[in-house]
Amino acid sequence: MKGTITRRGKTSWRLKYDLPRDPQSGVRRIAYQTVRGTRADAERELRRHLTAIDKGVHVDPLSLTVAVFLDSWLDDVAPASVGPKALERYRGLVRNQITPHLGAIPLQKLRPADIARWHQTLGKTKHARRRTMLSTRTIRHAHGVLRTALGYAAAVELIERNVATLIKPPKLQRGEIEILTADQIADTLRKIEDHDIYPVAVLAFTTGARRGELCGLRWCDVDLDAATIRIERSIEQTAAGLRTKAPKTAAGRRTLSLPAFAVNVIRGHRKAQLELRIALGMGKLPDEGPLFADVEGKITRPDTISDRWRYVVDSRQLPKVTFHALRHSHASALIAAGLDVVSVSRRLGHASPALTLAVYSHLFKNTDDTAAAAIDAALAQ
Repeated sequence: MKGTITRRGKTSWRLKYDLPRDPQSGVRRIAYQTVRGTRADAERELRRHLTAIDKGVHVDPLSLTVAVFLDSWLDDVAPASVGPKALERYRGLVRNQITPHLGAIPLQKLRPADIARWHQTLGKTKHARRRTMLSTRTIRHAHGVLRTALGYAAAVELIERNVATLIKPPKLQRGEIEILTADQIADTLRKIEDHDIYPVAVLAFTTGARRGELCGLRWCDVDLDAATIRIERSIEQTAAGLRTKAPKTAAGRRTLSLPAFAVNVIRGHRKAQLELRIALGMGKLPDEGPLFADVEGKITRPDTISDRWRYVVDSRQLPKVTFHALRHSHASALIAAGLDVVSVSRRLGHASPALTLAVYSHLFKNTDDTAAAAIDAALAQ
């Protein structure tokens, strides 16, 4: 078998090599691949292909299926661009939502019509564990993973075009964003005041911090006299254990002001935590200690917070929403109070106000009447 290497750019090389002839027609077949890096990288990749062909273990790109490609992409490519938790999510979406429906199709024969049919099928599919219909959010996430993977396939010229960019996923349904009303929030917090989830829930609602960010808070990140908290890290829970990482976005590093209500709750939480440590002979609270520690003084697992929230919701007949709904409820309260989108975005730690608008645009529309009334008042002068 033969192969050649052609420079495509400063750090890009095109491999061209012979595949075994078509077993039926005997026609010569040629494969192409783009490699980024040095010429030595390209030579090494070409040798790998030629050696695999000689040994009879080469994967023919002309018959490579979507399933085989995605497995290879998850193992070799995706880990370089996403964290362990996101990679776990990618694997779950590929395993449950993509491969069962598209996996058997040869990668180079995947067409826009296949993507459209796949969306329709997922829209009629029930969640494996919850026995409820898949949400459009899940369908959109699955589409995003496929689009990213096919984008890589197009970049290395395994396919001519990314068909997942030609068919749009279903629009997110507004009702899928869970929000508690002001009355529901007040009633919920009142009913869980004696539960250990209470201070976590209060801080989630009054700051809009993510679950992992709350788990990552330390006492040195809290200034109760100034009524502020600093969010500088997040705790991620993966199959391999807990992992400390930077916040989800660069804008995630932020200092948030606390309302007096939250300050009083956290003061009470600090007192209770200190009393428990002294009773257990553990001494004073360390500055680097977790704000929401377990009984041994260690970081509380994010899933533990969700589990406790589900338990208290069920046992005390509270509105059936997830813990993340407290973050959405915080955003809703800010928007209802007339806060501008840039300020809301900064408080939530979003990468940009565009993301905030994409998620909460329907809530901002609800403030339009206030804007119209302001114009009327100005014209009446």
